Amino acid sequence: MNKKSAMTLTNPDRRRFLAASLGALSLAALPAWARPAGSGTKAHIVIAGGGVGGCTVAKYLKLFDPDLWVTVVERNPVYLRPYGSSEVLTGHVDMADLRVSYDLLKERYGIEFVIDAITGFDPTARTLTTAGGQNIGYDRLIVAPGIQLLYDAYEGLSEEIAEQAIPAAWIPGLQTALLAKQLQGMRQGGTFVLVAPPNPYRCPPGPYERAALAVEWLRPRNPRAKVILLDPKDSFVTDETMLLGWNRLYDFNLPPDYRERISPKVEVREYATPGMLSWVRGQDGGRLIAVDAVKGRVETETDTIAADVINVIPPMQAGKLAHLLGLTDGSGWCPVTRRTFASSLQPQVHVIGDACIADAMPKSGFSANTQAKTVARAIVEELAGRPTPVPVWENTCYALAGSDYGLFVADVFRLVDGKIARANAGSRYLPLDASPMQIKLAARYQQTWLRTFTADCFA
Repeated sequence: MNKKSAMTLTNPDRRRFLAASLGALSLAALPAWARPAGSGTKAHIVIAGGGVGGCTVAKYLKLFDPDLWVTVVERNPVYLRPYGSSEVLTGHVDMADLRVSYDLLKERYGIEFVIDAITGFDPTARTLTTAGGQNIGYDRLIVAPGIQLLYDAYEGLSEEIAEQAIPAAWIPGLQTALLAKQLQGMRQGGTFVLVAPPNPYRCPPGPYERAALAVEWLRPRNPRAKVILLDPKDSFVTDETMLLGWNRLYDFNLPPDYRERISPKVEVREYATPGMLSWVRGQDGGRLIAVDAVKGRVETETDTIAADVINVIPPMQAGKLAHLLGLTDGSGWCPVTRRTFASSLQPQVHVIGDACIADAMPKSGFSANTQAKTVARAIVEELAGRPTPVPVWENTCYALAGSDYGLFVADVFRLVDGKIARANAGSRYLPLDASPMQIKLAARYQQTWLRTFTADCFA
């Protein structure tokens, strides 16, 4: 419109023209997260949760389509990584080493971060509200809420007690620092009781790695100490390779059924005087009933054990945000359509990471990362009107039986009859007859993986 034609507009037409122009300018001036869904701008994808899954999906959305508006809503300004956090307990790393910044995601990819707590959700209007009073519209919402710990599953335990006396330290933070202080200050000849959680839970090898690292650290410093691992289960992922490592490193005698399975393949040692580590399985009375923070005791189905340090990792379910948004079913986890991880309960919402029901896939950082990539691709293709590709997922969990004794589980997953199934053709684990060099190399891979994985998610 030239100057002359603009001048000939009637007053009502002029008002409508100015209002439309000012509205467009106002919309363009808004940050992406404040633009209403369906406003005519490029699709706005909002991610609730700034952990591994949330940040990976944000990054890969921008890699697959740089024009997308991508916003992460996260209550914490810095991420504390849970993977590798048990090494804080032994001083191999400190709490500062767990801190991961969001700065590179902002600078390199233009991802916007809203540091605020989500308090409300309108799936019809497609908006989130926050504690700070923000109203965030979206075209697609991806929720990566992580886990919450069910402290009240055991008599005598609560979140308050965990924060002050019996830490879980499974979500990094103050409890991690508290458990490190307790373990490193434990009296000579003291007893450390670690309680593993029931299935399903985050990081399947994690409790057993934690027990091993505690023993490795205590042996030269507190050689008369005892580490008792109470377990409601009778087996766990990486169990044969982990138990063999305990046998070789810590004078641990294998349970008879494991000895029968492993001894034909490799040498298994038998110790007249077992070392400081013991594993009490569910079938042997390892299920926890109650704790007493004042008296320093744990009660199982068959025994009461006095302990100087108690580390209870309780049962888990999807994070509180998933419940707030109506994404969980009676199991406490989030049902999804496996191909795209679209929520089965809320429209235009996807759920990834530990909170979702993913069948054979474990609840691990690697799983969340690979789920995030396939969901990012699916959303980009759907928005472009193209069919979504058939997904293939991977997972690798590295773990340590000792600083130089590495092991792993590695899997590939595909859709089979609408469910996620393991598709490995070969072995999943470090071979039982692996050479000392292979074992040491697996430990080096674990440390390298920590760095490269963090970079893939956050840089």
